[in-house]
Amino acid sequence: MKKVIKSVFVSTLILIPAFTNYVLADPPSPPGPGGSPSSHGGTPVGAPIDNGILILLILGVVYGAYKIYEFRKAKSVQETAK
Repeated sequence: MKKVIKSVFVSTLILIPAFTNYVLADPPSPPGPGGSPSSHGGTPVGAPIDNGILILLILGVVYGAYKIYEFRKAKSVQETAK
C-alpha cells in the first residue's frame, strides 16, 4: 500500500508542471489605436474564473449531499442494531 501511495505522489509531482500552462491568465492585450498617449487601451480583464467557480460549487454540493446520505445511512443502521 505504501508503494502505491508513494508512486501516486511522485507521479503527481511529475505531472503538475506539465499542466501549469493551462491555469495561467492571458497576457494583457496591446494598447488600442489612437486616443490619448497616456491611455494604454481598455480596462484590464482578469483571469476567466466563471466556469471554475461553478464547477467547484457543484462539486461541493454533491459532496455535501453524499456526506448527509452516508450520515443518515449510518444512523439508520445504528438504530436497527439497538
